[in-house]
Amino acid sequence: MVCSYEQVHEHPKLLLAMTSLTQAEFQQLLSHFQYAWDQYVQQHYVDRDDRQRQYGAGRSEATLITLEDKLLFILYSVKVYPLQEILAFEFGMVQSTANEWMHILSEVLQKALDHGGYVPERNPQQLATVLESEAEVTYGIDGTERPRQRPRDAEKQKNYYSGKKKHGTGSV
Repeated sequence: MVCSYEQVHEHPKLLLAMTSLTQAEFQQLLSHFQYAWDQYVQQHYVDRDDRQRQYGAGRSEATLITLEDKLLFILYSVKVYPLQEILAFEFGMVQSTANEWMHILSEVLQKALDHGGYVPERNPQQLATVLESEAEVTYGIDGTERPRQRPRDAEKQKNYYSGKKKHGTGSV
């Protein structure tokens, strides 16, 4: 039995468990994914100079036929992160094909998220502009402490010392 969107969308809890998205959120992301997929196809297949056949001609691809299946595949692989052998088995393909799809669809998903405005701002100079344009005033701040290279000078080190004594244990 091959996993497909056709089977999963009838079970909202399963879709949520596989992708962390509700049906409405999945459909909302799907429109951005369609845009990103069309751009990817245009850039990598249609506009190639060495093209011998029209796009879509040749061997038919038996896996991930619909756009919904493609989005389900990449969201599931990102959320669950199974071994490629397992992912391939669940979606009815061989491991090498799963690997190819993961690379292609990861790029498409990143563009879709960016097109939909779901990617966080990475440029500190632009952050103030983005925050001013937001309607909601609820934000999350990533307070994860990360190791940092500190200066060798003892006086300068004090500015960078967090007070934490041990790494990775959660205790101080």
